[in-house]
Amino acid sequence: MDRNPDGLAHLHYGDGEFVVLKPGRFVVCAVSGRQVALEGLRYWDAEAQEAYAGPAEALAAWRARQAG
Repeated sequence: MDRNPDGLAHLHYGDGEFVVLKPGRFVVCAVSGRQVALEGLRYWDAEAQEAYAGPAEALAAWRARQAG
């Protein structure tokens, strides 16, 4: 498998699962900018196609979308 030299993976986020489009070790949290290892990725938004470092970041993104 050809790995991305910088380690950044590109994913397609679905409901309850994600598909690796470009292999790598991590994705970047859309809220905090922190690197999230694929093995630890538990929070994302399929509609927004965004990954989150944890529940606090996911909630912050949801609140921001609700505020409009």
